[in-house]
Amino acid sequence: MKTTSSKYCDGVPRRDFLRVGAISGFGLGLTLEGYLQGMAQGASAGVAGAPLSAGAGPAIEAKAKAAIFIRLGGGPSHMDTFDLKPDAPDTHRGDFKPMGTNVPGIQISEHLPKLAQCADKYAILRGVSHTLAAHDLGTLYMATGNRPIASLSFPSFGAVVSRELGSDRELPGFVAVPKEGNNPTGYLGVEYGPFETGMAPTPGKAMEVRGLALRGVTLTDVDRRQDMVKRYDTVFGDFASEDKILSGMDQFGQKAYHMMRATKAREAFDLRHEPSSITGLFGSTPFSQSCLLATRLVESGVKFVTVQLGGWDTHADNFAALKNKLLPDLDGGLSGLFLALAAKGLLDSTVVYVTGEFGRTPKINPRAGRDHYPRAMFCLLAGGGIRGGQVVGESDAKGEGPKDRPITPDDIAATFYRQLGIDVRKEYQTPSGRPVMIVRGGEVIRDLV
Repeated sequence: MKTTSSKYCDGVPRRDFLRVGAISGFGLGLTLEGYLQGMAQGASAGVAGAPLSAGAGPAIEAKAKAAIFIRLGGGPSHMDTFDLKPDAPDTHRGDFKPMGTNVPGIQISEHLPKLAQCADKYAILRGVSHTLAAHDLGTLYMATGNRPIASLSFPSFGAVVSRELGSDRELPGFVAVPKEGNNPTGYLGVEYGPFETGMAPTPGKAMEVRGLALRGVTLTDVDRRQDMVKRYDTVFGDFASEDKILSGMDQFGQKAYHMMRATKAREAFDLRHEPSSITGLFGSTPFSQSCLLATRLVESGVKFVTVQLGGWDTHADNFAALKNKLLPDLDGGLSGLFLALAAKGLLDSTVVYVTGEFGRTPKINPRAGRDHYPRAMFCLLAGGGIRGGQVVGESDAKGEGPKDRPITPDDIAATFYRQLGIDVRKEYQTPSGRPVMIVRGGEVIRDLV
């Protein structure tokens, strides 16, 4: 398995896992191959992620059947998006004016006009707060609901949902568009990792996800290779079942066979099948098209989709970057996501979580930018039984911290999982035998549910 890395402003490398698989004899594309090989190897690895009955609480009624996680990489400014402070001093206030929404009393940035017109579909969380100002650490916290510690790598939301809700045998349970980044599976093991598309969709074109497009490979070839695997199992017998890699190849081959043999997976990624009434809700940018794809994947039966929109690390020229690129892109894609889910009848059964790793400094720096600031940030939650059209929590007059009780990443995680019917107090067992709850702290935010 190969890893690649990129760097944020703080110089800390961000690892992107599950990029390339090692078994190439099946003729599969790299990202699908890595996904399937990871599932096969992890499934034969033993105790990682095994549930412990002693830690499980009472059954929770699931409001949602699937989830979409929108990660705003780099850390968006709360002061210029969903928590403006028009009465703050010039040193803090910024260039943007607040705009009214379709919910009386709720205002957001003037550069989010489409989101202003569907504010009834989502809830705004203000005064979200933590203390981790490094990109990687903040990302891990917000993507797991567990404050990072050196001795243990916690699984992401997608890995836990994949573990708890399972998947259709012809579809991956966890898809990342275009990639996930960091260590998405933690102690659960790579079998619960994401199927990364490696690219964003292009409007009006079929998305040829490597491994699903049968370029140069016929279904007869696929059947012949499947028959070869069956003969291999017969010849090697117990030896194959006792070897970690070899025993995993059977599950690898079975999943690959079902996904390539059926049309369901390929059609799930083909946006040409979407009606104009849905495609017209989205812009043409990669993020907008990725949000469109997320709605289609959930409609097809995928349980968890991550979509990334980076570029929010605005230490300089914050207002120009937001006004000219970032906010229009977010506005077009995210509003389309909410409206398309509602039009498809999926908003009630799909919980959506939108977050960066932290906010940005209320005080503007000399480069017309804002710096890392985890003590105050915003998040959005929608769908899956979340009560939209409201603001929960509040920051102080200058946006420097929560006005009263802070909302923690743990609280949001507990709420997010609850809507999916997942008991956050349930315990998993790490490979070393250590019992760990899905989320170690946090309480459900009752105003939301």
